[in-house]
Amino acid sequence: MAVFTEVSEDEARKLMRQLRLGELVSLRGIAGGIENTNYFVTVQPDTAEGDLGATVDYVLTLFERLTAEQLPFYLYLMQHLAARGIPVPDPAPDRSGDVLHALLGKPAAVVNRLPGRSQLAPQAAHCAAVGDMLARMHLAGADFSRQQPNLRGLAWWNEVAPTVLPHLEAEQAQLLRAELAYQNHIAAQSDSTALPRGPVHADLFRDNVMFEGERLTGFFDFYFAGIDSFLFDIAVCLNDWCIDLETGLQDSERSQAFLAAYTAVRPLEPAERRLSTAMLRAAALRFWISRLWDYHLPRDAALLTPHDPGHFERVLRGRLAEARDPMPA
Repeated sequence: MAVFTEVSEDEARKLMRQLRLGELVSLRGIAGGIENTNYFVTVQPDTAEGDLGATVDYVLTLFERLTAEQLPFYLYLMQHLAARGIPVPDPAPDRSGDVLHALLGKPAAVVNRLPGRSQLAPQAAHCAAVGDMLARMHLAGADFSRQQPNLRGLAWWNEVAPTVLPHLEAEQAQLLRAELAYQNHIAAQSDSTALPRGPVHADLFRDNVMFEGERLTGFFDFYFAGIDSFLFDIAVCLNDWCIDLETGLQDSERSQAFLAAYTAVRPLEPAERRLSTAMLRAAALRFWISRLWDYHLPRDAALLTPHDPGHFERVLRGRLAEARDPMPA
């Protein structure tokens, strides 16, 4: 999350009224993240008797890269999951039922703010909770009818890699080229096409999950979601929730807690177990490339802190060095 487009209180107030959410109390830009403009919005809703009720918090997002044609997939996916009991933000509709709005010439959405806080130093119990809910989310999305590919998938890696290679040292460039060639090779294999697929979050990092203590209270920031293999979603989580941040190496206790909880809800298929190591490498490569792109080719923003691309280089090297497969047999 970040602020690329400045929203005034008057503009936010008008939108809140249009959505019949209440009267604006406060508007605060959110620092962190790198894709969209985000604000916390607090409103005072009107009660049926006309009295003022307790304030309610929302998140206002203006989309800086995604188009009005791409966005319904994400917003209606969240609506679909919320209706099936998955704790995700539920987009606020207008009078006609549309959940995609416009503000300052940009596509926009307003969703409820989830309770809790991010757990940035997860223990095994937190990882197990994420694994359990991720599996439930994958099953809940099985009957979602809209189709849209993972826009940050292999095709995007191939497109962006040439733009970041000039910024790398020779050894780094060699690693990126070799891993990209390997992932293109894997994607052409029959095991890859056999992987179970459906709507995936594709960016379920520690800062995109809310907890109250050890109780998971929500997944959010679905704006990298798409139709992809469930295994890719699992690998993204293992590469963030279940590694040592300093070294990039996996933490066995957290990995096993995550996987045991996930597979208790949705057991892995043989092709998923066979490709688990390759997919862990793929997930590391995806975020190394995107962080290199954001770091070396940044956009202006009022609040923006680019992530360190070296982190996922370490994760990729760690996955290459690991001899054993963390997925259960």
